[in-house]
Amino acid sequence: MSYCEFTKDLDEKHLDKKYHDFRYGFRVDDDDELFGRLILEINQAGLNWAMILKKEEHFFKAFDGFKINVVAKYDEEKIEELMNNSGIIRNRRKIEAVIYNAKQIMNIQNKNGSFKLWLDKHIGYSLKEWTKLFRKNFKFTGEKIVEEFLMSTSYLQGAHDQECEIYNKVIKSKPKWEIK
Repeated sequence: MSYCEFTKDLDEKHLDKKYHDFRYGFRVDDDDELFGRLILEINQAGLNWAMILKKEEHFFKAFDGFKINVVAKYDEEKIEELMNNSGIIRNRRKIEAVIYNAKQIMNIQNKNGSFKLWLDKHIGYSLKEWTKLFRKNFKFTGEKIVEEFLMSTSYLQGAHDQECEIYNKVIKSKPKWEIK
């Protein structure tokens, strides 16, 4: 069952439905928001997406509004604070990966102007190429995490089936040069 089929009959108040209808597959232009999506995907690994959506506000607060430049400066004391935060997933490897990835994104921003511009340079890559690129630059970014991050932020097609009522909204939100 595709994500579109799964959310089709859900109530509008349901987090999955709201995410599906208003965020999943839509273009994201802000580096901090892109980073936030990566944080959520990393933390979802091995867990239920609905649980991550329920905890999203906690992640947002715990990781200082997903501000890359702030998260990149986290130290051991902050890691311990996060490990004691019951509102998020308390997995040291995932927390350390988020901090490492923030530092990597800052390096990417310095070289490319922004994380988004760096992602834009690779539009058209296959999932295999994207995964190789992410594994070269980031931690805790296996193929499924990379795929979901890229689909959720409009860099890979497949977020919505053509039969899905949201599909055309996503297509209309993309610049013409991105549509293939």
